[in-house]
Amino acid sequence: MVERVVVAITGATGVIYGYRLLRALQKMEKVEIHLVISQQAEHILKNELSLSGDDLKKLSHRFYDASDFYSPISSGSFITSGMVIAPCSMRTLSSIANGYEDNVIVRAASVTLKERRRLILLTRETPLNLIHIRNMESVTLAGGIVMPPLPPLYFGKKTMDELVDLTVGRILSLLGLRSDLLKQWGDNDLQ
Repeated sequence: MVERVVVAITGATGVIYGYRLLRALQKMEKVEIHLVISQQAEHILKNELSLSGDDLKKLSHRFYDASDFYSPISSGSFITSGMVIAPCSMRTLSSIANGYEDNVIVRAASVTLKERRRLILLTRETPLNLIHIRNMESVTLAGGIVMPPLPPLYFGKKTMDELVDLTVGRILSLLGLRSDLLKQWGDNDLQ
């Protein structure tokens, strides 16, 4: 059985998380990747990774324009294993928390919540204000998982890619997908 995973990349710093997630998912057999990228994320991709949206489209099986409300990911009848927004801007978080479905990313997130599927948000902002915290609370109470990308430092990783991949491994674990990116505590080979 093929596992469908929706990945969205929004206009917050940290697009490397979405990129590395796509690379990890692409290596998995029986995983179908459905991608949507916000317009602002396209600019950040260029600034942070010297990549374009077209570069990321090649890492997915299906790509959707953020304004295409006729895309399959907009419907609850399109069954997925879950959705990851990496990174998730505070604007996107607010829209999800308040049901303001102004683009396909937020619509797909809303569908994911209403169908009781996994919604994982890698929120990118610090420090947090009370509005951010309340929006995170609303999404959590609705069934979403708010996961600021805070890599565990106790594994002794040295490069940014290694640290990012620890977070990606955790995301995959939350989706029920096994990978070699994250060792379990107690494994003999933690280094």
